[in-house]
Amino acid sequence: MKRYVVRLEADERVRLEQMVRGGKAGAFRIRHANILLAVDESKAGPGLKDAAAAEALGVAVRSIESLRQRFVEEGLDAALERRKQVRPSVERMFDGEKEARLIAVACGAKPEGRVRWTLALLAERAVALKIVDRCSPQTVMRTLKKTN
Repeated sequence: MKRYVVRLEADERVRLEQMVRGGKAGAFRIRHANILLAVDESKAGPGLKDAAAAEALGVAVRSIESLRQRFVEEGLDAALERRKQVRPSVERMFDGEKEARLIAVACGAKPEGRVRWTLALLAERAVALKIVDRCSPQTVMRTLKKTN
């Protein structure tokens, strides 16, 4: 037995059908609407099984299961949106204080024997000064790009 059962109200079904027919929404919204319409249990007869819906719509069964769960727990609007990331997958390397120290190094005296700071030199200096444990020139570039 399915743990999360999708039962659409009449107005929700009409809204989803209009979204699918209109084709003006984002592709992921239309795909989510098609999935919800396919697995809807409230219409005249049971909706498709997850495996059949996955086959018909070209998505993974797990995608249908998670969309079902989001619909039941959070509602239709949340099910039509992309899932929001709760926390970043990688923590920021440069917080405000570390960023200020990096900018101070970049704006300070040039390295000896050089005309200017390069991103690689700044990354090496940030590690040498123990501002961060490790750092790439691209990270330095992204950090400095925010400041002029």
